[in-house]
Amino acid sequence: MIVCHCMAISDADIRRAVDWMRASDSDTVITPGKVYRALGKRADCGGCLPLFIDTMSRQDTLAVPMHLRALRRAPTQGDLHERRSEGNRLSQQGAQE
Repeated sequence: MIVCHCMAISDADIRRAVDWMRASDSDTVITPGKVYRALGKRADCGGCLPLFIDTMSRQDTLAVPMHLRALRRAPTQGDLHERRSEGNRLSQQGAQE
């Protein structure tokens, strides 16, 4: 099945690229960008990315290596305000006064 019409990438191409990357470096974290580069291509319009990622996620060898799963998130990752007060923007400060 063709996943990316712009670059003529099939689901079999994606599976082969993921398997090749995992075999060549078992510790690598495989991303869509790395798959495109492994295939010698790049994303063009981006319309295929949801299907591209879905195809990647169904691949057994895509899994993140166990020793990388335990990495902790940086203290500010996921923190909406990065420990700043909510009124840190000038537009918000003017509204509060």
